[in-house]
Formats: sequence, structure tokens, C-alpha cells
Amino acid sequence: MPPSMRYQKFIQYFLQGLLILGPVTITVYAIYVVFDKIDSILRPIINVPGIGFIIVIGFILLVGYLSSFFVIDRILSVVNKILEKTPGIKLIYSFIRDFFEAFAGNKKKFTKGVLANVDDNDVWRVGFITQDDMIQFGMQDYVAVYVPMAYSVAGNVYVIPRSRVKSITNISSAQTMKFAVSGGVTDIIDDIR
Repeated sequence: MPPSMRYQKFIQYFLQGLLILGPVTITVYAIYVVFDKIDSILRPIINVPGIGFIIVIGFILLVGYLSSFFVIDRILSVVNKILEKTPGIKLIYSFIRDFFEAFAGNKKKFTKGVLANVDDNDVWRVGFITQDDMIQFGMQDYVAVYVPMAYSVAGNVYVIPRSRVKSITNISSAQTMKFAVSGGVTDIIDDIR
């Protein structure tokens, strides 16, 4: 085998290794950083490796459990109203709250996966209907479609005629989001099986 071919194979194997290890490494590293930060804060008090992980999981479960009670729900409602009326904080807080509720709260918005013909040609974008009507903008028979960007939580909102939207019915909204955010490289057929 000539040296140039060996060099190309070497580069090919290196890139394949990066493609396999990259996502796993980044995910593991992100988790490690979060829990290590909590461990480092607690280390002077409690020197037990992994205590950060247990505390974060426990805290999230505790908040979820307590929020199901009426009294805690009232307290959270009051705190919510205060934060919504505080200048400066209102914008940040309401954006973050709406973002989380859109994905996982009681007001989930990304449940209607669609193919949207944004440019009025034969190119379709994967998105989600976030508003079923745009009457508040004076636009009858239009819908708001959020189109996520690949490898990001960012995206664009398009207001387009309802006639240029096709519902995605053969896969779940979670699979639709996974397909869109992965840039179409995820194999949704394996997820269906």
C-alpha cells in the first residue's frame, strides 16, 4: 500500500473514532462537570465522592414531589407572580419558564410535529405547530411553526398558511424533535421498532 493511501486510511480511522467517541465524551464530560462542581462545594463539609449526584437527583425529586401539594403550589404561584412583575428579571424568568414548559410542563407545545413548506417550493422543514391560529396578528388560516436548528435548541418561528403544513403522524413528537435536532442523522426507524 502506498504511503498516501496509508495516510488517508489513518485520517479516515481517526475521524471515525471522533464520530463515535465525540458525543459520548461530551455528554459524560458535561455530567461530570455539573456533579463535580457540586461535590467541590460540599467537599469541605462532606468528603464523599458522588454526593453531588445524589443531592441533585434528590433535590429534583423533592421539588417535584412538593410541587404536587396545594400549599406548595400556592407558594410557587406567588413566587411566580413576583418574578413576572420584577423589571429585568421578568424577561429572563418568563423566557426560561416558557421554554421548559414547552418541552416538559403541563403546557407542552412541541406535540404537533409537522412538515412545513416555508419557502413555497418543494422543500419541507421539520417543525412543530406552536400556535394553531394567528388571528391575534390578523392572519386568518395561518399557523405558527417552530423549526429547530440541527445540534441546537435554537430555531426559527415561521407564520405560514395552514395549507402549507403537513402533519407528521407515523412517528412521535419526541422522535420528530430527535430527527430535527440531530440534523436528520438519527435513525427513527430503529426507534419505532
